Amino acid sequence: MNFVIDKQSQDELNLPGKFRQGSVYFLFNTVKTRGGEQLLDELFKNPLTDAQTINQRTAIFSFFQDARLQFPFDVQQVTLMREYTDAGYGNSLPATWFNTILKKTLSALTRDERYKAMIQGLQATIVTLKKCYAFVTELEALGGPFASRISGVKKILSAPALQELLNVDIYQSISLNTIARYDHLLRNKLNQPIGDILRFISESDVYIAVGNVAAAKNFTYAKALPREANTLKAMELRHPCIDHAIGNEIEMRAGNNVIFLTGANMAGKSTWMKSIGIAMYLAHIGFPVPAQHMEFSIREGIYSSINVADNIGLGYSHFYAEVVRVKNAADATATGKHLLLMFDELFKGTNVKDAYDGTLAVTEAFSEYKNCLFIVSTHIIEVGEALKKLNNVQFTFMPTVMKGMVPHYTYNLEKGITEDRQGMMIIRNEGILDLISS
Repeated sequence: MNFVIDKQSQDELNLPGKFRQGSVYFLFNTVKTRGGEQLLDELFKNPLTDAQTINQRTAIFSFFQDARLQFPFDVQQVTLMREYTDAGYGNSLPATWFNTILKKTLSALTRDERYKAMIQGLQATIVTLKKCYAFVTELEALGGPFASRISGVKKILSAPALQELLNVDIYQSISLNTIARYDHLLRNKLNQPIGDILRFISESDVYIAVGNVAAAKNFTYAKALPREANTLKAMELRHPCIDHAIGNEIEMRAGNNVIFLTGANMAGKSTWMKSIGIAMYLAHIGFPVPAQHMEFSIREGIYSSINVADNIGLGYSHFYAEVVRVKNAADATATGKHLLLMFDELFKGTNVKDAYDGTLAVTEAFSEYKNCLFIVSTHIIEVGEALKKLNNVQFTFMPTVMKGMVPHYTYNLEKGITEDRQGMMIIRNEGILDLISS
């Protein structure tokens, strides 16, 4: 069972973006090694849909965070080790010995750098293996949810052939025969176990980096529940990429699975919806979430419609693009999947009457799917009155506090339907009418 989230939803939630400041990925991308970055990409792009697996991963992240571990490896040496071992060529020991003699001879006669690179790679590998043995010994004493993985790595490092390497002094002269033997051991005979050691180093890099972000940002770890429970509960949930963001509470369940959200422009509706979507995505990859507490039922996908634009290439107007987006969401929901669906300002590309009718009809239709969690925001507060006949809809709003003629926004979610209408006030405050008249 794969987790489904399309590109538009990812972009609306600002999830990807390795080099884009403000993206959720950028927030967590504090790894030190190339292998760590590749693993972070792998984890980030593949949300999990099994509660036990998610809870196991969050336990490991929490373990590394609580242990307050520092990444013990030299990044340049790890890079050299990876380049060195990746160049394994599957030769026999005699062939490795011949290649070593050849490289040594060519380095003496010409400017051939291959022998030097081999020695540097061998030295970096030995140093890194020594540090890895010390690190797993430290981790082994702590126990915890990573114990079986640590035990497996310790077993590899405890093999007699590698133990001999761990005792090598790389700064003393080593015979050519010994160099050839070590080279064959690392790049041929033990190439797969050495690859597993490098994977462990990447894992440690990611676990330490993500744990450090969680500690610095005061994030916590969500508890995954079976999808059938169809629940989402969070305390002090906030946007992870906004400094000093205001946290709010959310609770949804099978009998109360639709949120009707109202509020004035700039009151924080879109940001609140994005915060929910981001937290749910992070929870499904086992990452820390920006909340004081969170538990959730497994979803099989997230579908959002927050920043729908027209499509000139397809000849779609803004309104038609919105309609297509809702249709796609309806198709996904009709499959019976357990989804989180979020719609911000449905049908704002058409007239008020059609927007009212469309918002009401769509919300009523989606509310029938009790296996999904559905959030819709709108300026058309009159829709809320018509929805009160449904017993699984909860009403919340982002308030506006007036200080004289100037609106201020608390970003503190409240129960009910807003009566705020400050659109014309903002237009007047900006002096637009006076400017036009003059």
